[in-house]
Amino acid sequence: MKKNTLLVWLIFLIFFVISFLSNILGPLIPDIVDSFDLSLGLAGFLPFAFFVAYGVMSIPSGLLVEKYREKKVLLAAFALAFAGALLFALIPTFTIALLSLFLIGLGMAMLQVVINPLLRVTGGEPHFAFNSVMGQLFFGGASFLSPLLYSYLVQNVHTGNPATLLALLDQLVPDNLKWVSLYWVFAVIALLMVVVIYFVSFPTVELKEDERIDTGQAFKDLLGNKAVYLFFFGIFAYVGTEQGIANWASKFLQTYHGVDPATVGASVISYFWGLLTIGCLLGLVLLKLVDSRRVLIIFTIGAIFALLAALFGPREVSLVAFPLTGFFASVMWSVIVSLALNSVPHHHGTFSGILCTGIAGGALVPLVVGVLGDWLGLRMGMLFLFITLGYILSIGIWARPLVTNATVRRWKDLFESTV
Repeated sequence: MKKNTLLVWLIFLIFFVISFLSNILGPLIPDIVDSFDLSLGLAGFLPFAFFVAYGVMSIPSGLLVEKYREKKVLLAAFALAFAGALLFALIPTFTIALLSLFLIGLGMAMLQVVINPLLRVTGGEPHFAFNSVMGQLFFGGASFLSPLLYSYLVQNVHTGNPATLLALLDQLVPDNLKWVSLYWVFAVIALLMVVVIYFVSFPTVELKEDERIDTGQAFKDLLGNKAVYLFFFGIFAYVGTEQGIANWASKFLQTYHGVDPATVGASVISYFWGLLTIGCLLGLVLLKLVDSRRVLIIFTIGAIFALLAALFGPREVSLVAFPLTGFFASVMWSVIVSLALNSVPHHHGTFSGILCTGIAGGALVPLVVGVLGDWLGLRMGMLFLFITLGYILSIGIWARPLVTNATVRRWKDLFESTV
């Protein structure tokens, strides 16, 4: 029991590290644009390089897990993240940044495939739902903290601070690229995870049908189902919206409101992820009270109005409205995935793999926003996000799941019908 408990906490730590490494690009983009003198379109290739790795690696990762098992895939994933972070820390150029982010993205995609089945086995199936929520809290907590670490490092590196870590970073990081210090931290974290996982024994995980990926007949059957494509684009639209806001909000605030991206901009992104995490908890309660399609519609409308306020409101409104978009986006992933899986009767594991490739929306949408931003201005470029939000809103209207989420009223009706 003690061993399994320790493994559960290790998996929570992996959730934390995935988020810590994945969701930092938004605060960094203004610095990267200034440091490398990039256009917005070129800057859009940064999230593209990271999230396109999900599209490339999501399904192959499932096959790798079945062939080489969880421990080897975890080690390979963190080794890739370490290589990517160290490469950019040593050679901080735009070209290397793209390669670095792609390598880190490959590693994060591999981790995403491993951790949920592993959590189910190590924590026990009766506790899986609770542990999954805990994992998401760790994920959200890391997204909240990583922009604050970036802000701390940028304000303290090369300032003569005698702290040992800062003094070491002073030697490693160019004076005009203080933000690169974050990638030294990432490299150390990834290396420590490799060492820890190497010395830990993992249980054998027997994948359930809804966790297994089959690229044969199941794949062909799903590709003949229109709902598969519709929900794939739902995930594509959600991740694109999330990353389109998270990656461009700080640059928008710097451009239109003169906000310092290293301090106030980083805080806005931090609160964006923080409110997204809090919204997940509220969403769990609402899904016990209201049909998930209604929840999706209500929250999507809230996100649309919040984004409108962020883009066209004064400075004080924008600083509040951008984080609020995170709150309203909080339920979208879970609702879209559950509606998708409840809309097909079989092959849920393979379908999950197809849905995960939709994470590549985080690659394309921020890039489109950047290209449009060069052409029309960033405010007009971010209007593209209303197309993706509109698609998400439509899911709440046209989705017809075979099974709807159980609510308090439905449980009451079921109970009364049996007595």
